[in-house]
Amino acid sequence: MRILIVNHFPLSGSGSGVYTANLANALKRQGHEVAVVFPENRAVYDSFDGIRLYPVFFKDKDEIRGQLDFNFPCFTTHPRSAHAFSSMTEKEKEAYEEAFRQKIREAIAEFNPEVLHAQHLWVLAGIAAEEARRKGIPLVVTCHGTDLLGIREEMERDGHWGRRYSKTASDYAGWIIAISEQNKVLTESLFPEDKEKVILMKNGVDTTVFYRDPGLDRRTVLEKYGVPGDFKKAVCFAGKCTYIKGIDLLLKAAKVYEDEETATILAGDGELRQELEAFARDSGLRNVYFLGNRTHSELREIYNICDVSTVPSRSEAFGLVAAEAMVCGAPVVAARVGGLPELVREETGCLIEPEDYETLAADILAILRGEKAFDRAEIARIAEEHYSQDALISDVVELYRKAMGE
Repeated sequence: MRILIVNHFPLSGSGSGVYTANLANALKRQGHEVAVVFPENRAVYDSFDGIRLYPVFFKDKDEIRGQLDFNFPCFTTHPRSAHAFSSMTEKEKEAYEEAFRQKIREAIAEFNPEVLHAQHLWVLAGIAAEEARRKGIPLVVTCHGTDLLGIREEMERDGHWGRRYSKTASDYAGWIIAISEQNKVLTESLFPEDKEKVILMKNGVDTTVFYRDPGLDRRTVLEKYGVPGDFKKAVCFAGKCTYIKGIDLLLKAAKVYEDEETATILAGDGELRQELEAFARDSGLRNVYFLGNRTHSELREIYNICDVSTVPSRSEAFGLVAAEAMVCGAPVVAARVGGLPELVREETGCLIEPEDYETLAADILAILRGEKAFDRAEIARIAEEHYSQDALISDVVELYRKAMGE
């Protein structure tokens, strides 16, 4: 089968980007042909063996021939862009639409897909729907949560750009994938006329990249990433430095659990990084380390040597980082928001109420002290059984076949 995937974001640095890369690689391993249309703001970017890439270039630090003269837009922020959909000018919207329409047409003409899979029920899904309809290609759309927030935000200010394209996509799509139960309920409420198309399907982890590696030495790994000292314990976080990710809550918790033997490792970047670094300094935290953006292979090492991974988000449609950490054997302390309650269970970690940094600190301390004990091998087994992309890919392919009428 030939599948063309369209995403609003680069193939690294965000949940849907990682989802797209994982999906494309898993499909390839199953013997399918895959092509991806996506935005990019780097002259040199990740490639994937056997997958055809169709980037649309945007302006950031690199000068790239044919790039649009603004950075790629996002719903809130992205580690590589703070340009919001809501702040785009009419000229930028027109340029964005035209660039992606041309790229999607180019990919359809060259790749001749049998099915088109759009990520986010938003502008590009609508453009993909229009182009797919012209060629009689079936469409599947995955909602990732931030797209639904974008729709609601437009509704509040009586905006129509994204909503119009979302409606076009929902009307034409054969199936709409929701990545969590909460995501499914919200999708059905926003598109009640297409309720029968909405299906719950979990995100998957690339277990060729994320896996348990108990032989790693903590001190060696930490020194590799610029963390000095012989720490006996480590707490980690991976994600964007944005308000919704709740890093400030983790730093407040660190004031309770931090001691000379415990390091707090934060992997990720974003518009609040400097503010959060200043907050950590002003709070007197001595063992908090901001590592910036890290590759998946580097994150695997960090998850493996940390005693606990944290996801204190204020909003989280699915929480792929929690699944990635668990596949590596790390227990997770996560906020009870979005899809996280569906991910984190008694055997794999703890759930706290949103904003409750005191319980966050207490649960982290209980794990560090051994008062709450977890079997890391069992955590990895459970996570791989339920969230391995290779284990889930057959359901996605079956959905494609249904969309094709098979």
